Amino acid sequence: GESWLVELSDGGEIVQAPQLTEVPLTRPWFAGIANVRGNLHSVTDFSAFLGGPQTPRNANTRLLLIGTRHGSNAALLVSRMLGLKNPEDFVPADADEQLPAWGRQRFSDVHGGMWHKLSVRELLADPEFMNIGT
Repeated sequence: GESWLVELSDGGEIVQAPQLTEVPLTRPWFAGIANVRGNLHSVTDFSAFLGGPQTPRNANTRLLLIGTRHGSNAALLVSRMLGLKNPEDFVPADADEQLPAWGRQRFSDVHGGMWHKLSVRELLADPEFMNIGT
């Protein structure tokens, strides 16, 4: 139910969500392991990680491979991707202090919609994100 922006350089590859292999004794938001062209990626259900419902698995569901640039095979399971956006269509908005540093920055678009900006480097450094065990 939220919109997020990711820098193109941080976004990595976007792939249709493959079948995931569940991993026992992990947190509910850890969706499992995905094999993407022979490389294993740990997959976090981004909605569930944020405290929302689990991401529905359908034709729109995507994996955003966020970690490759930063030396990690981390991926986010998201409900859909809207494609490239023009940075000139966004203006800074007040920060969302309820989120950790990796998601506080917000922008408003030309239609009045609110978007969070995902700081991938900070998310990958967040101990909560990296601690998948129960």
